[in-house]
Amino acid sequence: MNKLNKEQIIDLLPHREPMLLIDELYDIKNLHSATAVVNVKKDSFFVQGHFPGQPVMPGVLIVESFGQAAAALTAHGLDKSTYENKLVFLMGVEKARFRSPVIPDCKLILKIEAIRSHGRVWKYKGEAFVDETKMADAVWSATIVDKK
Repeated sequence: MNKLNKEQIIDLLPHREPMLLIDELYDIKNLHSATAVVNVKKDSFFVQGHFPGQPVMPGVLIVESFGQAAAALTAHGLDKSTYENKLVFLMGVEKARFRSPVIPDCKLILKIEAIRSHGRVWKYKGEAFVDETKMADAVWSATIVDKK
């Protein structure tokens, strides 16, 4: 399967509305790379307060979107018994650059890549685009832990 819709992503991730940010994952190369879609809408939960009259997707939610896309890529590529009853936690953000504000209504396209894994620790990099314009990029790490 080279494409996951929102319902299939819900089966992989513990995130739920309003914090489930990614709507689709496609061009999946198992445990290596994928492209995600975040539909940034005028009624997204953060718009009302960030910022009234000039809505902008917060940078921290762009980083969260990167993390969710990476977690879905990883869970999709692993045997279900490996990620069942597990959570993926962000460990660190080495770099995050925000080049232009992400303004609703748009499709934020995330191109992510797993660049290293060591046991339960994974390192990723990603770029975010609206149309052909790079909006942000980041390098981050995450770990898979048991649910408690």
